[in-house]
Amino acid sequence: MPKSIYLINPISDFPTYFSAESFVARGLRPAVFMADLAITTLAGMMSQEGLEVKLCDENLSAVDLDSPADFIGITGKVTQRGRMVALAQEFRRRGKVVLIGGPYASLAPDFLRPHCDILVRGELEDILAELCSSLKSSHWKDEYVGGKPDLSHTALPRMEDYPNDRAILGTIQTSRGCPFECEFCDVIQYLGRTQRHKPISHVLSELDQLYRFGYRGVFLADDNFTIMRAHAKELLLALRDWNCRQENGKVTFSTQVSIDAAKDDELLQMCADAGLTNVFVGIETTNEDSLRESKKRQNLRINIGDQVQKFLDHGIKVTGGMIVGFDSDDLDIFQRQYDFATSTAIPIFSIGALVAPEATPLHSRLEKDNRLVEGEEVAAMPWSTNIIPKKMSREQLLNGLRWLCNSLYHPAAFAERVSAFIDRFASQGTAAGANAGWLSAGKRSVDMDAMEIISRVITDGAEEEKLFSALRSKAAKNQRAAEVLPSFFLQYAQIRYMYEQGGIWEGKQPSSVSPYGLVQTETMAAQAGIRSLPVLQGK
Repeated sequence: MPKSIYLINPISDFPTYFSAESFVARGLRPAVFMADLAITTLAGMMSQEGLEVKLCDENLSAVDLDSPADFIGITGKVTQRGRMVALAQEFRRRGKVVLIGGPYASLAPDFLRPHCDILVRGELEDILAELCSSLKSSHWKDEYVGGKPDLSHTALPRMEDYPNDRAILGTIQTSRGCPFECEFCDVIQYLGRTQRHKPISHVLSELDQLYRFGYRGVFLADDNFTIMRAHAKELLLALRDWNCRQENGKVTFSTQVSIDAAKDDELLQMCADAGLTNVFVGIETTNEDSLRESKKRQNLRINIGDQVQKFLDHGIKVTGGMIVGFDSDDLDIFQRQYDFATSTAIPIFSIGALVAPEATPLHSRLEKDNRLVEGEEVAAMPWSTNIIPKKMSREQLLNGLRWLCNSLYHPAAFAERVSAFIDRFASQGTAAGANAGWLSAGKRSVDMDAMEIISRVITDGAEEEKLFSALRSKAAKNQRAAEVLPSFFLQYAQIRYMYEQGGIWEGKQPSSVSPYGLVQTETMAAQAGIRSLPVLQGK
């Protein structure tokens, strides 16, 4: 009989900005914002090599601890490391051979190596045949290390084995790597700074597949989609033409870009024409000293608000990343970040403390300075960090973040930013997408459940109902903006749930002035009461 492998994408150790635990929290079936690409791509590659493959996205279904598979494959990021270890330990206790791979295995191999029989580091394509051959012959090594493969060797993901009716967005990766050198970024440490591109014909084949499974929103999971302008424009033309051929509704795309994309008007127009309606931009900070310190040079010497407006003028909404805790950040940074956010038409910000992921230049620098919290590795969340800040205490950093999160996501503050978005978002355009929202199809079970969450969150309290009702009335004058509002409310529901689970949501309007004012106060820091979330236990 052929050898078999059970591939698992574990749940995260805590809710994140872009996960979807809010569905279950509100009594609905489990869902995800983005279909998992790792296990489906692995399944496509491994099945070509003669292995029988079964998938499990634990966000959507329970792990079968009694799986009869010969091998158990576990993948994941730093946000999943606790659950990765718990599952590995349980399967090994049951006598299974466990493989661990993925981003965290590449960044922190020493942490994961004791918990598996086979550790896979790096990218898999070039070592796939060797790995699968050794599994089939039962003569495997304890570690395999991949390089930087040609992406034409990547297989078509096996989406037919995935619960597609419970993922809002499909996922396609068109490139790997980013040429920038941000000190805190771990992506370039395992994917490299030379961007490699998947053949456009492969991208369109994956898109055809997602379309057949009902997706009308697709996340392009590139670290920086537009950085190689010539290639990006060639791909955008292909996406535009593909979208124009679709007879059962067009697809809207979202992706990650750097703010410098706004300097190229032709590029932005091509994004709009292709149906790219949402971008995540790492804005990080308004403190230019912090940008220089972290080598985030692409954000220097520009007016970020003006650049954001260029996206909006082309019918592309912006989600912003925000980080606090750089060496150049004083206690006034919380007020500065708040003032910037409220001046923008960006409703959704992912706000987190600076962290130093393993294998990054930031981690090396702070380790030399004895400014790392030993034994703690965390993601960029507002309730924890593994660094010791330079100009404030960790308690002050976390207390300030608590204030910032509550200030920006109080219903009134959130509604104010959504209102600004409606005012500034292009009311007309030539985007290929039928609309600018995520929930364009509205026919799958996950879409209907998403609308149920939205209807609940906008009536959670008298204040929410009043504010969000006013927003809907205002959006009636801008149809394209109105199509986007559901996605904002859905993300808002997740963020509120995330903050509640993180112990930082206070549920009341904070002071309009940063908690520290102009004076450093240790007493306030001591009263912060921030707690870290415990790692979820094995099921």
